[in-house]
Amino acid sequence: MSQYPINPDLVAPGALSDNERLKAESEHLRGTIERDLKDEITGGFNGDNFMLIRFHGMYQQDDRDIRAERTAQKLEPLHNVMLRARMPGGIITPQQWLAIDKFAADNTMYGSIRLTTRQTFQFHGVLKPHIKPMHQFLNSIGIDSIATAGDVNRNVLCTSNPVESELHQQAYQWAAKISEHLLPKTRAYAEIWLDEEKVETTEVEPILGDNYLPRKFKTAVVIPPHNDIDVHANDLTFVAVAENGQLVGFNVLVGGGLAMTFGDDATYPRMADDLGYVALEHTLKVAEHVVTVQRDYGNRSNRKNAKTKYTIDRIGLDAFRAEVEARTGVAFAPVVPYSFTSRGDRIGWVEGIDGKQHLTLFIENGRVLDFPGKPLKTGLAKIAAIHQGDLRMTANQNLIIAGVPAAQKAEIDAIARAHGLIDDGHSEQRKNSMACVSFPTCPLAMAEAERYLPELVTKVEALLGKHNIADEHIVLRVTGCPNGCGRAMLAEVGLVGRGPGKYNLYLGGNREGTRVPRLLLDNVAEADILATLDGLIGRWATERSNSSEGFGDFVIRAGVIAPVVVPKDDFHS
Repeated sequence: MSQYPINPDLVAPGALSDNERLKAESEHLRGTIERDLKDEITGGFNGDNFMLIRFHGMYQQDDRDIRAERTAQKLEPLHNVMLRARMPGGIITPQQWLAIDKFAADNTMYGSIRLTTRQTFQFHGVLKPHIKPMHQFLNSIGIDSIATAGDVNRNVLCTSNPVESELHQQAYQWAAKISEHLLPKTRAYAEIWLDEEKVETTEVEPILGDNYLPRKFKTAVVIPPHNDIDVHANDLTFVAVAENGQLVGFNVLVGGGLAMTFGDDATYPRMADDLGYVALEHTLKVAEHVVTVQRDYGNRSNRKNAKTKYTIDRIGLDAFRAEVEARTGVAFAPVVPYSFTSRGDRIGWVEGIDGKQHLTLFIENGRVLDFPGKPLKTGLAKIAAIHQGDLRMTANQNLIIAGVPAAQKAEIDAIARAHGLIDDGHSEQRKNSMACVSFPTCPLAMAEAERYLPELVTKVEALLGKHNIADEHIVLRVTGCPNGCGRAMLAEVGLVGRGPGKYNLYLGGNREGTRVPRLLLDNVAEADILATLDGLIGRWATERSNSSEGFGDFVIRAGVIAPVVVPKDDFHS
């Protein structure tokens, strides 16, 4: 029951979805998870617990490469979990890194650490006997996975800006505060995983509510003009406003989101809208009540239309803003002008205003593992063993070795080069390409993404070279399904999996990440995709208005594809 007056005209009609039932009956996310942990008959979780473990930061998965073989042997799928850590702003200490490096090697099926587009890390392939010890291990080093999945506010992103050190630290601190403020208040995580004593009390979820949110909710803090966290992929974004290098407030954006459902034109990717400007002291209050408005008015009947973007399109931005203002008692001021001029990560060494050196390492697909000829995981462990600063995971699956004293730069550079962490041969195209995990672990995957991207990039590099623009790049992203994890719906060229070897091809995003692309080819194979790109890259090389015109801008200016202006109305047209 909301503590605020509800306007019935703004509530989505229809019977509640079954997810609302399971949340209501879960005893604040406890369910019967503890009982399932003791069930040795299956390696998975039963009934509602399959969904409830997501609120504890885990997804049940299986290795799809061997699923058919196990079925033929009359065995259940090889159930395991993927865990996503809560790391606001992506900052991790060298000591924590060394600890998770060892855990991944000793207790996961794949031995890897996966850096994600949500600026954190994931363990893949954790079998049931290792799940509870994993949570206790993470707790022992100051990490948890509370609310990194499920219908809650998830890991809060923050611009990875090691150059403007003081401003970045202030922005990071707000990302951490927002994360803590919006966490579930239930003690379920502590009781189930950390064996903390159950306290007989009436639990209240003052922000998220007893049924939690209608759908997942994503929040970010960004320092313009660098859009390294893709502001338009988030339900709520705080755009930093600084004066004389000091943070003074935020422009608030709401309603971004990239997921859609094939065949359902009522779903679509959407850009975020400006709500207005607020001073720093109102930040947590505004964050809280953007969430409570979405909690009370989000669609609890149709999960495909339950995200904040659909709430805003249904009730209107003005009504949404008015509700937030009424609940906070704070009127939004006019937006302070801002713009984004770049995206992605600045790979390589850079010196900060504090005189410290910072090394951004390109980690293809974010997969930290020892590959043949490229022992990345070993190299990072060696760096962490001597590093005196911190490590910063980026929202683009890369890793920053931050705060390196000038005297230690050469040593860390040598280690990185010896282990394939620095490769001067990496093209700008490779550094600006990204994919979601997809096969073999993601249960939603329709087509390959992570395992396909490296060879696809090589073929796109060849096309750029063929047309004498090998030093150029296109923001290229591949996802195995339309759920948006690899942010293909903010790419200049986005491939979204439809089936084995088949993708939808979307064109027309831009380098700054401020435009959604549009479908050009539906359900096609690589040959058709590359043939199309070959012709368009050739035209781009010779017809662009100037050397700074990006591929996405060119295909729109040249009339190859029309821009998406209002996704609700014209994304599918």
